[in-house]
Amino acid sequence: MPHGNPPQHTAGPAGARLGLRQNLAQFMLLVAVNALVGGTLGQERTVLPLLASDAFHLDLYTGALTYILAFGLAKAVTNYFAGTLSDRHGRKPVLVAGWLAAIPVPLMLILAPSWGWIVAANVLLGISQGLTWSTAVIMKMDLVGPRQRGLAMGFNEAAGYLGVAVTALATGYLASTYGLRPAPFLLGAAYIALGLGLTVLAVRETHDHAKTEAARHSGPHRHAGAGLTTGQVFALTSFKDRSLSAASQAGLVNNLNDGLAWGLFPVLFAAAGLGLGEIGILAAVYPAVWGAGQLVTGALSDRYGRKPLITAGMLVQAAALGLVAIGADFGTWLAAVILLGAGTAMVYPTLLAAIGDVAHPAWRARSVGIYRLWRDGGFAVGALLSGVLADAYGIPAATAAVALLTAASGVVVAVRMHGTDHQGAS
Repeated sequence: MPHGNPPQHTAGPAGARLGLRQNLAQFMLLVAVNALVGGTLGQERTVLPLLASDAFHLDLYTGALTYILAFGLAKAVTNYFAGTLSDRHGRKPVLVAGWLAAIPVPLMLILAPSWGWIVAANVLLGISQGLTWSTAVIMKMDLVGPRQRGLAMGFNEAAGYLGVAVTALATGYLASTYGLRPAPFLLGAAYIALGLGLTVLAVRETHDHAKTEAARHSGPHRHAGAGLTTGQVFALTSFKDRSLSAASQAGLVNNLNDGLAWGLFPVLFAAAGLGLGEIGILAAVYPAVWGAGQLVTGALSDRYGRKPLITAGMLVQAAALGLVAIGADFGTWLAAVILLGAGTAMVYPTLLAAIGDVAHPAWRARSVGIYRLWRDGGFAVGALLSGVLADAYGIPAATAAVALLTAASGVVVAVRMHGTDHQGAS
């Protein structure tokens, strides 16, 4: 690890102090809030694909995946604005707005008389997730400073996806015991109420922490501070900067294969004769391994660099998807989703940390939002691509095609991304 790191206790213009130890209470509160954000998403993971076929009789995969398309587009676009809004108005108001957007979602899912209601609920859910999850990421980056950025992102993403996993498992049980509606979505309503209450009453603003770090930033864009327009930040993040753009495409492909897993894997497993309990286990194990693994991989990327973990993680995901494609029983698919979760854990917090390494703190929130625009746009691309391929050739063929695309993305990272460290060198 490079020597000469700046001390993490420097005070900024409003007395803000950087570092995990200095901000532990707020950091852990934000970890808890993001677990609730993940749980709000997890209420759908097991139940909605089955609701599409059982309650609304949507046989075509493309039609059933419309809710993921709606969710992905809404979340991706909202991510883009979340960073700009949090720079302009502060982090906490954006986080509160995200929780407010989620309030109607469980009721719409419970009462939906047609599939259009489900799609509309997922537009609102995507807006909520874009505001809440993006802001939680930005706030943790603000608090910890550069030295422990990978660790912070590991905790953030672990909390969110463990929330997804626990809720996917719980809703699978609730659905098998009490039916597909309303019981699973009442759990989501409780999460939203608790998350909104914690945010309003206990979460504190972190924008001054970003100003503290900006005053002493030494990364590759240290001379490109607050004067950059959002268009210039978009160009850097998406295309011009080798590391930022490599991370953006890898994030898109990662969520493309997650959209496939979310929308089609439960249908594949059900078609093979697995029961709701087994499907719930498989739906939960993938994000559980993904979530817990990030507690390790985020910190590892602080020590060994971002690029090796990202490249290897994309290749591991590709191998896991290949195993799903050729599998035909619970044991094989359990091994595959464990491997898929491990590969995703290697990639997910590391990509965010890489963005934080390179982006200047003055426009880091916008860069994170733009990265997450590309990343969560992968849900929409995945829903369309996998749905069309599954309709034409079957789910195994769609999964194999996405496996090849994921491997190619790993190669792009290996070729294009510079090695980065926690100080932002490229």
